[in-house]
Amino acid sequence: MKYMLLIYGNDETWDALHAKGIDGLMEQHRKLSAELQASGEFVDGLGLTTANARVVRVIDGVPAVTDGPFTEAKEVLAGYYVVDCDSLERAAEIAARLPEAPYSPIEIRELMDPLPD
Repeated sequence: MKYMLLIYGNDETWDALHAKGIDGLMEQHRKLSAELQASGEFVDGLGLTTANARVVRVIDGVPAVTDGPFTEAKEVLAGYYVVDCDSLERAAEIAARLPEAPYSPIEIRELMDPLPD
């Protein structure tokens, strides 16, 4: 089963992670990604930036585009992993190993099967 691990954060999260050392954080991501690749569980994963982020809403049939990424949330989506593992429990184990997990929530979402042609 494929799961998306959504990494959230806010300014407090980033301040804490930078204080701890951003190079160490990135090394933790490299190590975890390499381990998941070796086990065959890694599908994809990237960090996300807020630079040039936009929010699009359609109001009365007219698209309204505003600067984003803020959609009335305390935290913003900062990155993700897609893993292919045996169970939700295993996905939760992986999520708990993400270096951001002690500072902000990691949401786990099961991926739907693609729509048939």
